[in-house]
Amino acid sequence: MTTELVEQEKVVEQIINKKTNIDYSKNDASFAERFYIYQKERFPFLAHGLLIAAFTFSAVSYSRICRNAEGFISLTTYLVGAFIAVSLFFLLRIFDEFKDKEEDAQNRPYLPVPRGLMKLSELKVIGIITAVLQVAVLSFTYPQLLPLYFLAFGYLSLMGVEFFVPTWLKQHTFLYVTSHMAIIALIDIFSSGLDWRIDGVNAPAGLGFFIAVSYMNGMVIEFGRKMRAPENEESNSYTKMLGIKKAIYSWIALLFVTLLLSIIASVFAGYGVLAISILSGVFILCSLTGIFFLLKPSIKSSKYVEYASAVWTLSMYLTLGGIPMLTKLLFS
Repeated sequence: MTTELVEQEKVVEQIINKKTNIDYSKNDASFAERFYIYQKERFPFLAHGLLIAAFTFSAVSYSRICRNAEGFISLTTYLVGAFIAVSLFFLLRIFDEFKDKEEDAQNRPYLPVPRGLMKLSELKVIGIITAVLQVAVLSFTYPQLLPLYFLAFGYLSLMGVEFFVPTWLKQHTFLYVTSHMAIIALIDIFSSGLDWRIDGVNAPAGLGFFIAVSYMNGMVIEFGRKMRAPENEESNSYTKMLGIKKAIYSWIALLFVTLLLSIIASVFAGYGVLAISILSGVFILCSLTGIFFLLKPSIKSSKYVEYASAVWTLSMYLTLGGIPMLTKLLFS
């Protein structure tokens, strides 16, 4: 037996153990300890916070570069925006716990809510407190951002009830996925509003393409994280629904559409050939992980696709907004 097969068998064994050997030992711990474990498993604040903060920075940066604004927004403005963006994504996680409670209880009993680590009633209180804090912070700092916030929060609330057609929506996977990805674009609009909305000007023309890139990045990550090897297949994976070949081709097609949108966005921002070359190079490298998985489907190669999706998304934001702004701030 090869070393690779041994490694795959170990991973499969770990997955089986995770689904059968459920740890209930912390269910009676203090709220603080239970919530710490919950966030670690479902929404690690440090890792997610840094990524979303970078996402916010890039959205603001792209907006300012497109309209030739000097420098960056104030630190206070940025911190307020980052807090709202991070907490909106956290609310998205809480809403998902409610709408997926039956499916999780049946198929993923090892998760914090099904195994009893956190109660839905506790998460409801946390969600309400979070939303109240969001509105209070914006009301006392930048009330002009409240319309953009309520636009995102309102859509998030509709997602929480599956737009009042949960059964029908889940029967139409494509519509389910595409409708849920819109929340990323709406949070992106709010984040960019830290620039143009607060300054009282119109959004720059190229911003629509940047927001479209954000939307497609969400699709790339959604597909990438649900690629499964035959020995690790799940009912809700795209490899199960479409087959490995169609799933990978779809993922690469999403990468390519995102590449085209990012090139257009880079033109609006006045970037040159270097930016387009970087974006194209990242596309080729990430696509290779999909081809590798297609030729040799395994648990390990499926993880490469998931990691490539994250690298792709981070590269898009850094190339279109983050790095150009940092370069301006440091060297101009």
